[in-house]
Amino acid sequence: MKPIALTIAMVTTLTCNTEAKQLQYPDAPTSTTVDEYFGTKVADPYRPLENDTAAATAAWVEAENRLTADYLSQIPYRNAIKERLTQLNNYRKTGLPSKEKDGRYYYYENDGLRNQSVLYRKNALNDSEAEVFLDPNTLSDDGTVALQAVSMSNDGRYVAYIISRSGSDWTEIYVMDVETKQLLPDHIEWTKFTGAAWHGDGFYYSAYDRPEAGKEFSNANENHRVYYHRLGTQQSEDKLVYSDPEHPLYFHSVWVPEDESMILLYGSGNGKGNSLKAKSLKDENAEWVVIEPTQNDEVSPVDVIDGVIYMTTAKDAPRYRLVTTTLDNPTEWTELIPEGKSVLTGAQFAGKNLIVSYNEDASTHSYLYDKNGKMIHEIKFPTFGTAGFSSDSKHDEVFYSFNSFVYPSSAFSYDMATNESTLIRTADVNGFNPDDYVTEQVFYPSADGTKIPMYLTYKKGLKRDGQNPVYLYGYGGFNINLNPGFSASRIFWLENGGIYAQTNLRGGGEYGEEWHEAGTKLNKLNVFNDFIAAAEYLIAQGYTNPEKIAIVGGSNGGLLVGASTNMRPDLFRVAIPQVGVMDMMRYHLFTIGWNWAPDYGTSADSPEMAQYLLAYSPIHNIKNDGTPYPAILVTTADHDDRVVPAHSFKYAATLQASDTGDAPKLIRIDSKAGHGGGKPISKVLDEYADIYAFILYNMGLAPTTK
Repeated sequence: MKPIALTIAMVTTLTCNTEAKQLQYPDAPTSTTVDEYFGTKVADPYRPLENDTAAATAAWVEAENRLTADYLSQIPYRNAIKERLTQLNNYRKTGLPSKEKDGRYYYYENDGLRNQSVLYRKNALNDSEAEVFLDPNTLSDDGTVALQAVSMSNDGRYVAYIISRSGSDWTEIYVMDVETKQLLPDHIEWTKFTGAAWHGDGFYYSAYDRPEAGKEFSNANENHRVYYHRLGTQQSEDKLVYSDPEHPLYFHSVWVPEDESMILLYGSGNGKGNSLKAKSLKDENAEWVVIEPTQNDEVSPVDVIDGVIYMTTAKDAPRYRLVTTTLDNPTEWTELIPEGKSVLTGAQFAGKNLIVSYNEDASTHSYLYDKNGKMIHEIKFPTFGTAGFSSDSKHDEVFYSFNSFVYPSSAFSYDMATNESTLIRTADVNGFNPDDYVTEQVFYPSADGTKIPMYLTYKKGLKRDGQNPVYLYGYGGFNINLNPGFSASRIFWLENGGIYAQTNLRGGGEYGEEWHEAGTKLNKLNVFNDFIAAAEYLIAQGYTNPEKIAIVGGSNGGLLVGASTNMRPDLFRVAIPQVGVMDMMRYHLFTIGWNWAPDYGTSADSPEMAQYLLAYSPIHNIKNDGTPYPAILVTTADHDDRVVPAHSFKYAATLQASDTGDAPKLIRIDSKAGHGGGKPISKVLDEYADIYAFILYNMGLAPTTK
């Protein structure tokens, strides 16, 4: 089939169509609920929508989806957009090879439009044929079962693989014989936020009690416990290894090094970091020893070599450092690589050496060190972007993946002796020439003068005439780095003359813990101001104008979009809050929402914190005085048990009931999908066809076929 090339053309009649017809929104179930926070009364009229199993909620969801589907179906080029997105995504995607404990090489690959990538293996990398080891597409009829993790036993005999269903955070563990690929009878349910840490003839995992029927995706999760499962036994026989009933909201997870000499226990949920304990596995009477007692800073084990525990940590180092310790003296840490100017984001052994990666201005920079902490040389990448490594202390083979905004994900082998990289495979994306595009990094001032970095990607030759459509994306939270990354779906926007702007807001981890804290709790407004300043910069520099800016963000980024829209509705034409945290007064009462308190604070903390949250909570600050709002398409999913869909339900209902002008305020509620992880490609294509169509239609722009 000949590729469809699309260009953006102004169609003046579209703007009239979107505003001339007032949409008739469904009536949402309501109540007279009023909550009181330190003397301040706050109405919650759409509280019934928090009950996701109620008939009234189901009826409202059905009516909203019907309205949204009808609206989107009338956009004349929606199907053409999906066809182009399908073409762009129909290319071979090959993951990074990993040499596993059975001596074979494993990697994920998707030959085009499979809903889930397939796990393959080879005896040697240069083998012409690969063997399918595990195909998650065979685990469901519609691609909604996703493979979350695979862990091979240290003797190379068994694999524990973890799946999720319909995008939920709930997971299940199965066990397979590595040689025969036969499934064992072992099956573990109601696990969450866990791996499978092998020791002897079994593995450790983390799980919750079976939830109340009908409340699996909304009730708060409490009492995360660690168990040991011995192969060939029932889950009911699994041994309880660790619990903390005094702190029911903590997470607990474990890791066992390859030599199985010890078990390390992480605790989190009460701070910005994690506690760390360890116990010898060579002595069955050994007690837990404390390496880090608090959750004030991150402490992440890298490896255990000859009894020495290597760890990265932010303790006494906001930009992180590499230290070592031992079970005999767990609180005595020896600094191997001190804190530097850039943020240390990861370290791993490669033979007797260490590969250490840093985040420098939101881009990966990696270096080879010896095991004593002496830098040997920098590993050079093609451009600024994001890299990830595959290596092991048992051998010298090193592989890494690299990608950037216009650099498709590619796999390289790396020779430590010569400091040379060799391309193994790169993606060939249908109809895409990276030389047609350019990425630049700019630094703009926020409201308080802080310089914020932002990447801009667009077609070469773009004119700064103030007329270019912009897709502005941000996150700004939870110490997460928003680095360059490739998206085939994004090419559609770029080839149509659009600008993709990705800004590195405070609250993220791009410049270490200080940057993170500058966007948390009583500093959260900095994040929204940073985002608003990005749009103002793009306008001032002649890239665009308010009628051509669409803002997009997911999860914490959905909160960002909702709050920024309330603060500056005049600045944006379209807003797409995806699976957002929209009710800041009650977020901590659902599933794992309480875990976000270190970033947000809660309405129960203090009068000051409650008032601060109330002042920016998206649901509670929607204007109702005729102020024109952007066109808004809210997206969520029925199995999102990370940010429960009640956030988006209540936000959409409040929008639709408020006087915010004639631009559409719609909600798209996906089925058999969750927060985003493991979503099948078929659903991804549908969602982004709807999003792009909604954005262009409400900007008065239309793709035309050449």
